[in-house]
Amino acid sequence: MAEILRPIGGISRALDAIANREFQRVALTKGQYLYLARVAEHPGIILERLAELLRVDRTSAARAVQKLTQAGLLEKRADDENKKIKRLFVTAQGEQIYPLVKRENDYSNGIALQGFSEAEANQLAKYLQRVDQNVAASWDAVKHGEQRHY
Repeated sequence: MAEILRPIGGISRALDAIANREFQRVALTKGQYLYLARVAEHPGIILERLAELLRVDRTSAARAVQKLTQAGLLEKRADDENKKIKRLFVTAQGEQIYPLVKRENDYSNGIALQGFSEAEANQLAKYLQRVDQNVAASWDAVKHGEQRHY
């Protein structure tokens, strides 16, 4: 069977390290750019859904959101219908930083796809979406207490 997880992991770690370094100048610490970007892309998202999108546990997501809220980049607002539900939004300060996060993502995506034709890039995106769906299903099962049998 082809080994795909090591290269994917290496790519992920390299791009994460680059982004963390790039975003130091706007006071985003390790991995915070991911949370800011997802909230900007999904205004009003709830914490549980944000954690699912990023494939992290709820506690890690809550900690990151709390830090971004304290930094003035995100805010929590009560849901219009159910005041117990807190929805997440990017603040005006966060909106100023998000375009930098988006530009970095677009640039890194372009670097990663250098030498690929548009058709190849689209095919690779489709394959990676399938891989993501496969892994997401397993992640969700393990998150809910199931044990994988090797």
